[in-house]
Amino acid sequence: MIAVVQRVSEASVSIEGKINGQIGQGLLILLGIGEGDGQEDIEWLVGKLVNLRIFSDKDDKMNLSCKDVAGGYLVISQFTLHASTKKGNRPSFIQAARPEVAIPLYQQFVDRLEAEAGRPIATGQFGADMKVSLVNDGPVTIHIDTQNKK
Repeated sequence: MIAVVQRVSEASVSIEGKINGQIGQGLLILLGIGEGDGQEDIEWLVGKLVNLRIFSDKDDKMNLSCKDVAGGYLVISQFTLHASTKKGNRPSFIQAARPEVAIPLYQQFVDRLEAEAGRPIATGQFGADMKVSLVNDGPVTIHIDTQNKK
């Protein structure tokens, strides 16, 4: 799994002109599910996300987690994170999991994140044409790949 995590002061996702999910301060998580991803990836990534200390403390040091600041979480499925641009100019998405595999894993990820965070998780809709709006706070943007846990 690949996650691009952005610390935001606000974020929302709209589908067909209607807001499907929105948060104030928190994390916008763009989630790409790849071939071979499974429950172990979900557990590791959720643990990393709820404990990731990228929010400022009273001394303006990145020392607090989203959970510490009672922040929200907005999760957007994004298979294009698995794009390969190695050959030519048209990206290949062969490493992205097929929908019949990715959809259940996406839902399991959201459910596990909700359990760990102790709060509802805002989401987009898997496979939909979504419009994502955000105010990146910092900016802080972090790339996490469960296949590269070093």
